[in-house]
Amino acid sequence: MPAQQPTLDGTLPTPADDYDTWETEVWPTFVAAARSGRPFVCWRIAQAHDLPNPPCQELHWARLMSHLRRERIVRYDGFGLARDKSACRRWRGTAEAIAGRIA
Repeated sequence: MPAQQPTLDGTLPTPADDYDTWETEVWPTFVAAARSGRPFVCWRIAQAHDLPNPPCQELHWARLMSHLRRERIVRYDGFGLARDKSACRRWRGTAEAIAGRIA
């Protein structure tokens, strides 16, 4: 089992066992963010709603957003700032998602 880094409060994070389980858990939060119509970046949504980390941080955030985009729930909306002040993709809900016709 790989080593886990504790969070800032000293507890160990509890990542989901697999991608599908994790996606099922976080999907409704991102759909709600898309329906708001406001632009967002993934890490802010995850932080604000205390979402669990994916099994593979390097791949699964991009996989989730690609799936949301393919389902026409979100669209690309330029760039936002990552935690380290580098650029990351910013997303916004599609017109269909905002109107509640999708998802």
